Amino acid sequence: MADPLAGIPLASIRVFEAAARLKSFTRAAEELGMTQAAVSWQIKALEGRLGQSLFRRLPREVQPTEGGERLSSAATEAMTLLRRAVSDLTEADEHVLSITTLASLASQWLAPRLGAFQVANPGLAVRLDTNPVLLDLSREGFDVGIRSGHGDWPGMESQSLMPSVFTPVCSPAMAERLKLVEPADLLDAPRIGMEKEWAAWFAVAGVIGGAQPMIRLTADYQVLEVAAALGDQGVALASPILFARELRNGLLVRPFMQCVSFHTGYYLVWPEGRRRSPKIARFRDWMIAQADADPTVVEARATVAASA
Repeated sequence: MADPLAGIPLASIRVFEAAARLKSFTRAAEELGMTQAAVSWQIKALEGRLGQSLFRRLPREVQPTEGGERLSSAATEAMTLLRRAVSDLTEADEHVLSITTLASLASQWLAPRLGAFQVANPGLAVRLDTNPVLLDLSREGFDVGIRSGHGDWPGMESQSLMPSVFTPVCSPAMAERLKLVEPADLLDAPRIGMEKEWAAWFAVAGVIGGAQPMIRLTADYQVLEVAAALGDQGVALASPILFARELRNGLLVRPFMQCVSFHTGYYLVWPEGRRRSPKIARFRDWMIAQADADPTVVEARATVAASA
């Protein structure tokens, strides 16, 4: 059986419902922000599709016909339910902030700070997801993402938060055992991470290669490579921003202060056109303030600027 609503625009039903409820094309136009001529055109188009008149045109008002009365009752009920559903959905959406981000950044930098954001925004719940891939935020139901790159993702607006820099880190016991004095000593040290990233760091440190690769472990997540370093398995390249707490508490040490930057950074991203969303704006402002107040971020920015 064919769908009786096929080919009938929702806009026409919306206009008809307002005109039938208010018994006036003029008042319907005022309520809907349309011209009276536009309302009259929509009604005539609907009547043409249905093959019958829906209103009796009187001097000062319009009266629904018998068929118009039946359609009016159903249309008012349907529009009421639709308005309520949209209102409920919009209200619920504005009370939940969905974030997708990188696992290492989430666990090491964002999660320890989110409590302060929630205290400042008690009416806004946070849903946090970790995924290495930049998803289609709108389709997957996320408001914002935090990603590493150059800030130029199609269909997204972005805000730079912090640079991506890496430096050697290891446990104090490993540093003592290796007796590290100068960067070249790391050529023969057990290393954790990708060889090409280490090669880039050695170049920044002014070390000429020649030793055989000494890579002990590589992992998909930076936090896993640093966990291996914490377990005395070698020296890892890691972000001094993300692992500032471990460095500050003495669980990790930086045998050398040179940092390598891969000319990328961490960006907050959101779908184009949603810049003015209140919850996105609040989170964006908070994230910028948090990054600006982090001394390791300020130091990393200066390092990148000096090497530019």
